[in-house]
Amino acid sequence: MKHEDLLKKYEDQLPPLVLDQIKKEIPATISKEKIQDILETTLTLYNNTKVDAGECVGLVSAESIGEPGTQMTLNTFHFAGVAEMNVTTGLPRIIEIFDARKTIKTPNMEIFLTSKYNQDIEKVRQFATRIKETIFGDLVEEYTLNIFEQKLKVKLNKILVEDFGFTIKDLVQKIKTKTKGFTIETNEDEIIFIQKGKAEEIKELYNLKEKIRTVKVKGLKGIDQVLPVKRGDEYMVLTSGTNLKGILEFEEVDKTRTFGNDIYEIRTILGVEAARQAIINEVYRVIESQGLNINIRHIMLVADIMCATGGIKGITRYGVVSEKASVLARASFETPIRHLINAALEGEVDYLNSVVENVMINQPVPLGTGLPGLVTKMK
Repeated sequence: MKHEDLLKKYEDQLPPLVLDQIKKEIPATISKEKIQDILETTLTLYNNTKVDAGECVGLVSAESIGEPGTQMTLNTFHFAGVAEMNVTTGLPRIIEIFDARKTIKTPNMEIFLTSKYNQDIEKVRQFATRIKETIFGDLVEEYTLNIFEQKLKVKLNKILVEDFGFTIKDLVQKIKTKTKGFTIETNEDEIIFIQKGKAEEIKELYNLKEKIRTVKVKGLKGIDQVLPVKRGDEYMVLTSGTNLKGILEFEEVDKTRTFGNDIYEIRTILGVEAARQAIINEVYRVIESQGLNINIRHIMLVADIMCATGGIKGITRYGVVSEKASVLARASFETPIRHLINAALEGEVDYLNSVVENVMINQPVPLGTGLPGLVTKMK
């Protein structure tokens, strides 16, 4: 217990993560003096690694992300052997995240299951077919349009229908709402729609065919592809397309580990802190997959700036830059004339307390040695 008291003393001086690590690493038989030494050395090292006042962290971060970023490959990457599951990586993905784009090119999810389900590949497969969005058109083998009798015959693929665990009755129930004005007859693998109206309205039959084709009969909206894979000693499901809200309602899903790559969706469902973490994770994944080495703190800074207002702002002229208080800083980024005219119309004042605006008017910048001012007494 002697360790505990000593460690407690340093609680407000060292971060919990560092203290936990020390707690794990020190042997049980160690003397009190040795622990004291370790903690003192750690504290000195920790204080030395802190950022100094007036350090231009933004610039350092921009450099640190931008410079290795030139080494990134520009191509999009495919999962080996699965043509459908392609994921945007590299520069296009980084741009997508930092611009905070609302619609991303390849939305996908990684769904982890609870220990009850993640060992048995059959259970995982069943779960995957349950969540994949299946539309009526996927189950149809052929459509036959008989204009004289005004009938639309839909022949179903028997094997697929059985695979998905449907019966013809179920399918008729699902599409009933879309087929007003038609009588429905069924036999063992066909559904026949007979028009009740006048003989002239042939277009109605065509419209019906298009309408029923897109009716969702099973699964979650937006999930187009599913792929059960083995990760470590468990099975999980990769999907193309996201629907985080729907997925989290399933009892099989491990809600603590499941995530998608659509940051706006995460913001809506789990809040802004989760979105910030998602930005960090997504950028870091891209950087790691490219084999680059960027300190995670730089990415954390960017994520903080993007989420500081409680929403997600991209690093664009409409996002983070439009939030800046200084007129000149906004004008230096893009569309200067617009910013200057608006500022003149509103009578804005620029207090010159940041970097860009001071560089523009040739004054020392408030960074490093430019930070302290000198106050002298005049006689």
